[in-house]
Amino acid sequence: MALRTRSQMNTFSNDDENKSNARLALLAAKTGVSIRDVKSRAALGNISNVSRQSNRVAEKVVKKPARMTKSKATSSLLSVATMKPGIPPKSPEAMDTSEMGQIAKAFSQKMMINIEDIDKHDGDNPQLCCEYVNDIYDYMRHLECVLKVTKDYMEGQSINSKMRTILVDWLVQVHLRFHLLQETLFLTVQLIDRYLELKPVSKDKLQLVGVTAMFIACKYEEMYPPEIGDFVYITDNAYTKSQIRTMEIQMLSGLNFGLGKPLCIHFLRRNSKAGEVTPKKHTLAKYLMELTLPEYEMVQYNPSEIAAAALYLSMKLLDTDAKWNPTLVHYSTYTESYLMPIIKKMASIVYKSPTSKYQAVRSKYASSKFLKISTLSELSSPTIKQLAEE
Repeated sequence: MALRTRSQMNTFSNDDENKSNARLALLAAKTGVSIRDVKSRAALGNISNVSRQSNRVAEKVVKKPARMTKSKATSSLLSVATMKPGIPPKSPEAMDTSEMGQIAKAFSQKMMINIEDIDKHDGDNPQLCCEYVNDIYDYMRHLECVLKVTKDYMEGQSINSKMRTILVDWLVQVHLRFHLLQETLFLTVQLIDRYLELKPVSKDKLQLVGVTAMFIACKYEEMYPPEIGDFVYITDNAYTKSQIRTMEIQMLSGLNFGLGKPLCIHFLRRNSKAGEVTPKKHTLAKYLMELTLPEYEMVQYNPSEIAAAALYLSMKLLDTDAKWNPTLVHYSTYTESYLMPIIKKMASIVYKSPTSKYQAVRSKYASSKFLKISTLSELSSPTIKQLAEE
């Protein structure tokens, strides 16, 4: 075979490029896409036959049936459009045509609101699961409704709400002494309420239920959970290892091993990200959430409701001009008017906390580790008093 000169090679190269451009122009005309976009999309396919790649793209565009795709943004907006607080969302299979039309209408209305995509910069971090994080939180809201505790569950118990308050206040101190995660504390209180709703417990066994709930929560949340002997010691040997193990079996069996109910702290982190709040506001919201743990009247609210109300009250206390904007409404799924009754009850708890007998949470958040949040002057401001008295 005769070797080609450089000029001949350039001529052939130009001819190939002209043919390639002609094919791309034809593809752009068929698909309605600009030549620049076609070139960029075919960049990874240049190593193979350009014409074959272009024809495949054209076939995919032409043959693909028209249907509504469900991106992560539409998934979230559709879930908000169909969701009512306290009611699990319907699955797409259970929706008829008229319902889908209403969803589409609500979706179009939502699109007119300026809602920020708070996950747009998280694509490089696989731990944040930005592709399906909205679906995860939709499922968590469904799960908290399924595992909801009734507000008057203690009516059939021999114990009362005051005993529960004493127990939770003591557990906050135990949690702090063991240097445990915040998730462990919230899960502990949650397990206590769910078990007490199912099983009658005598007064002398209530503390056993409490330490066993924390023992289980530590196994579920902690990387290095305390040993069972530590819980025997913390009760001043009121219960043995055998008694704790027996109660552990009873609790897990009674709850059908369902320990996955979402926690307030899970929703608070998501809401704080949506609101772009400062660490001080986030810590204050955590303090407000923990203040609700010993309060029996707050059991009736879902973790997502308490998290949203705590963040809103925190924002209002530290910044009077703060707004519960459309982005926060979208990601929390709660409006300002819906949260207001919960905020008023929370403000009442804050207002009475300085004179309360149970000071574990206030003492905990008075340390520099928690920015001395419980000592803020805003917690005794006229705003708190006004909300508490309404």
